[in-house]
Amino acid sequence: MTNKNINIWSGVNSIWTDSLANNQQPDGKALLSHLRTVHQNNAGFTEKCASSCRDKVGRNSYEWLAEIVPDIDGIRVLDLACGSGPLLKILYDRNKKLKLKGVDMCPEELALAKARLPDGVVDLLELKAQNLKLVNDNSIDVVLCHWALTLMNPITPVLNEVRRVLSSGGRFVALVNGPMDAAPGYSDVYNLIYEYVQAKLPKYGEIDLGDPRIRSTDSLRDLLSEAFPDAKINIETNVVSMEGPVAKVAETTAGFFYASFILPSEIRNIMLSKLSSLLTISKQSRDLERQGRFSMPINRLVVIK
Repeated sequence: MTNKNINIWSGVNSIWTDSLANNQQPDGKALLSHLRTVHQNNAGFTEKCASSCRDKVGRNSYEWLAEIVPDIDGIRVLDLACGSGPLLKILYDRNKKLKLKGVDMCPEELALAKARLPDGVVDLLELKAQNLKLVNDNSIDVVLCHWALTLMNPITPVLNEVRRVLSSGGRFVALVNGPMDAAPGYSDVYNLIYEYVQAKLPKYGEIDLGDPRIRSTDSLRDLLSEAFPDAKINIETNVVSMEGPVAKVAETTAGFFYASFILPSEIRNIMLSKLSSLLTISKQSRDLERQGRFSMPINRLVVIK
């Protein structure tokens, strides 16, 4: 199927989901195929939720990540798995003399990034994170990665490539999932969505996208220490939230979870109804729409080579 709406409502199927259905362990190729299937038909979906959720001082996760980049002319920045380009746009708008590169494996996402940025201001490359062959050794001052590290497997080649392209004293800064208990109600949202997904694919969750070590702060720190043995490593936790009409909040929230894309329309609609009830924060009179809130925990890791 090529129509993105059909894919969303019929449920995404891929080699990866087929492997789970057959009680098999998906390999790295199956993971790449699954991610491409989702992004080809739903390009830009990550940005929709991430841009809407903000922390107590008003920053979304892209802005929180971008803060680490020094506002100095000529700083060389690589956005790893840049997607539709929101982080690159923030950086370009802040300082047009930064030297920006964006890398993603999905041409549909790169097309959106190209469309939102002026011609020639960012070098956009279609590459896998495990092989940044078009990026020279020691040529990048800051490598950024917004919420994609959790999806990468194998992860060791990715970290090796980041170390290779970073200059001496360079920084690797990534945004990943934070501890579930850091955001009120997040575990309930996660459990609800996975309950419906696991009814279709019982192995989903036991086997999830990417390397599970990224999802725990302790194992993530250990992994980074192995890849960057002499580096300074810091991991900070934050919480971002969004509020609005509860049906819209529920739809945007579900769309942020890759798991939700495998649900067929009738099951997805039931799940969204339950999710709306879970996220409701006010029950207004009939002529006013109920309001909802979704909060999620995020970690920002900073590695100084």
